[in-house]
Amino acid sequence: MHFGLSEEYSALRESVRAFATDKVAPVIGEFYEQRKFPYELVRQMGQMGLFGLPFSEEYGGMGGDYFALCLALEELARVDSSVAITLEAAVSLGAMPIYRFGTEEQKAKWLPRLCRGEALAAFGLTEPGGGSDAGATKTKAVVDGDEWVINGSKCFITNAGTDITDFVTVTAVTGTTEKGGPEISSIIVPRGTPGFTVADEYSKVGWLASDTRELFFDDVRVPLANLVGERGRGYAQFLRILDEGRIAIAALSVGLAQGCVDESIKYAHQREAFGRPIGQNQAIQFMVADMETRAHTSRLAYYDAAARMLAGEPFKRQAAIAKLHASECAVDNARAATQIHGGYGFMNEYPVARMWRDSKILEIGEGTSEVQRMIIARDLGF
Repeated sequence: MHFGLSEEYSALRESVRAFATDKVAPVIGEFYEQRKFPYELVRQMGQMGLFGLPFSEEYGGMGGDYFALCLALEELARVDSSVAITLEAAVSLGAMPIYRFGTEEQKAKWLPRLCRGEALAAFGLTEPGGGSDAGATKTKAVVDGDEWVINGSKCFITNAGTDITDFVTVTAVTGTTEKGGPEISSIIVPRGTPGFTVADEYSKVGWLASDTRELFFDDVRVPLANLVGERGRGYAQFLRILDEGRIAIAALSVGLAQGCVDESIKYAHQREAFGRPIGQNQAIQFMVADMETRAHTSRLAYYDAAARMLAGEPFKRQAAIAKLHASECAVDNARAATQIHGGYGFMNEYPVARMWRDSKILEIGEGTSEVQRMIIARDLGF
């Protein structure tokens, strides 16, 4: 077995790494501190084709695959997670439901702008009283003539309130199943629809240069044709989307973890204490060695999950393993990198301070660590 990348994958990785190093790194600190969304960087990412990586050329995509997206996310997150999560959410959560389950009319209408990065889309799943219990959806949609009428709210939704957000796909209860449970469907709600309110940006601990909002729906009316996929299949659809998304979040987590290694090595060679670089101390060397080991192992886990997915094999357990291991690796590496940097690691001018603030959400978003352990255990027969 060989885990090396093909020439095409390698070229993509190097291209995104150069963009992250040359374009993102010099400016992202200012965006982060000012809590501003980096529209110009998003525009450049669109020109590079990053938002269209896993989509077919028929809809304006690059004709690549999901692993290509993961490689791009890893390289971006080595420098900054706000930019990386903007891409991840736009593709995995925003455009992918339309690509996987939408009608040809929906794909033709929405995907070209999304693939070019000229527009963003969001996925409205989480609710204030739901959290990990995604099946406890309270938002409702009822049929009135040729329209859906939607009432409810969503929280923690990425890319929902930018100036270039085109729509949000929301999950809503549209009836009752034969077994008496809630029938959940997915419905497109375009930006600017009357009754659809996007709240102010959250005051967050990390991901300060990304967009995260709460959404409210008050008698929001959209055409019946805005249903994504089959009525009542919304729950199954977002489970599939989340399984795929966990591989992407694992890749993003690996990027952050590797960025911590990069910054720690650089700092350990430059910083002197007691008359010599701190990198000459075995305690520092061992900390960095452990960090590299965690990042390397997590990378192999998401490579494996992605390979299974692209081969059409079951990958739910492997995606959960990758997401669990990589997100906890990111937190551990961010903590270690901050420790290596000492007092400077607590200063926002150093990238590791941003990485430390950005890491914790990776153990929460797109399924908490507890949920991942539950998925793994169930797949093992418990």
